Amino acid sequence: MIQLRPIYVICVREFIKFFREKSRLLGTLARPVLWLFVVGNGMSALVKPHAGFSYLQFIFPGMIGMTILFASIFSSISIVWDREFGFMKEMLVAPISRLSIVVGKAVSGTLISVAQAIIILVLIPFLGIRITFLQFTEVVAVSMLVSFCITSIGILIAARLTSFDGFNIIMNFLVMPMFFLSGAMYPVSSMPPALRQLTHLNPLTYGIDAFKHVLLRDSSPPLGPEFPVALDLAIVIAVSVVMLTLAALSFRRKE
Repeated sequence: MIQLRPIYVICVREFIKFFREKSRLLGTLARPVLWLFVVGNGMSALVKPHAGFSYLQFIFPGMIGMTILFASIFSSISIVWDREFGFMKEMLVAPISRLSIVVGKAVSGTLISVAQAIIILVLIPFLGIRITFLQFTEVVAVSMLVSFCITSIGILIAARLTSFDGFNIIMNFLVMPMFFLSGAMYPVSSMPPALRQLTHLNPLTYGIDAFKHVLLRDSSPPLGPEFPVALDLAIVIAVSVVMLTLAALSFRRKE
């Protein structure tokens, strides 16, 4: 049974902890900015504009996806921190359902990730992308869905970790491959068949493609969206439900 009060308390605690860790906020925001202007400008000289869109504009949805990916994973990994420092034990002995704890972590991670994604949107004027208020709300809505999906995946992973020693393995063998195999830096259709199949299994691929539908809606493949937006949203939602369910079950057994 889901209890709203514990979810609210967990969200408030995670936000307080997040704003106290200024280095975490700076690192999460600096990474996509560096990729956008350093890597993006370097690659722009090699990639010709397509249908009026530059390479920098093409990778901007991917940078929003990068921000959400790292912010969501870092938020969910806090479960390991809570377990090591005793806060998780305090929640477990309280009259709180395991599902409420998982949902609280998922909601707080989603809100933190969306907040950082919105901050990244201030770069839009520097890229020559114009968006209406409706498009802005669409970006926020897609950010919420993608953030919830990635956070649910992170919670499932964190439920299996017993210490921070496994965090570097997660970063090197899950997070970075998820980013590079998402169509963020290059079109999915341009990948070799084997990598393209892996890309199709990556939920972040469909999240970034949904951002392209909003921000690059007048563009066409290869620099524009490559999948129907209904498919993008359906896969992101389906993965979210499956991952959150598995996380709740795994968390219950683990704890």
